[in-house]
Amino acid sequence: MDYLELQKTANEVRKDIVTAVHAAKAGHPGGSLSAADLFTILYFKEMNIDPADPKKPDRDRFVLSKGHTAPGLYSVLAERGYFPKEDLTTLRHLGSYLQGHPDMKHIPGVDMSSGSLGQGISAAVGMALSAKLSNDSYRVYTLLGDGELEEGQVWEAAMFAGARKLDNLVVIVDNNGLQIDGRIEDVCSPYPIDKKFEAFNFHVINVENGNDMAQLDAALKEARETKGMPTAIVMKTTKGKGVSFMENSVGWHGKAPNDEEYAIAMADLEKVGEELCQK
Repeated sequence: MDYLELQKTANEVRKDIVTAVHAAKAGHPGGSLSAADLFTILYFKEMNIDPADPKKPDRDRFVLSKGHTAPGLYSVLAERGYFPKEDLTTLRHLGSYLQGHPDMKHIPGVDMSSGSLGQGISAAVGMALSAKLSNDSYRVYTLLGDGELEEGQVWEAAMFAGARKLDNLVVIVDNNGLQIDGRIEDVCSPYPIDKKFEAFNFHVINVENGNDMAQLDAALKEARETKGMPTAIVMKTTKGKGVSFMENSVGWHGKAPNDEEYAIAMADLEKVGEELCQK
């Protein structure tokens, strides 16, 4: 899939995110939208996966450490064919298998239940170690929020991964600059993020625009080629990307659009889609 097709798919993922959160009347659209491009390139280009065989032993693993952005993960899984797209409108509904946080027991394609911040990266490190001990070829990817880096457990996991030279591990930080209480530097600044991971013996790749497919593709390629140490990709993104009134607005970290806002959001994304079709 070329970059234009990936962009078109990411735009569909964004429509799915907004639709699911609107139907749920709750959820986390901001960080799901900022990571939509990353979700798309992982599931449609980068990872060795098969929706027809979600548990195949040699599949690459993905752990959504910032589990509250489940609408983003569910949307890309649906677009990739793991389950029907129409099920996205059951998000957070009583009896739905699409809960507010990823559940590996009930959702095809989810490799780890997550939601308690800081714990996902630890699970990913364990998976990467397991692959090394068993001489398995699969790679492990995990996505963290930049606010999540304020959790001490993140750095315990990073210390272990660096010490064990887990070069089959890729830690990705969605650096959109905002968390639930405001700007990350105002709440409890994790900066400089790159220098911290370097100190824990990671190969660090800074991505200037984490909403750009070419830049993401180059970073993931560099990570694949890095041997002898784990990789951290720190990608700068726009929170709420693609929806005019959500972009860079901390208020859209964790609330759902009403009917009027939903109509505006979908119109924004339809316009993006039309522009992509003209390229």
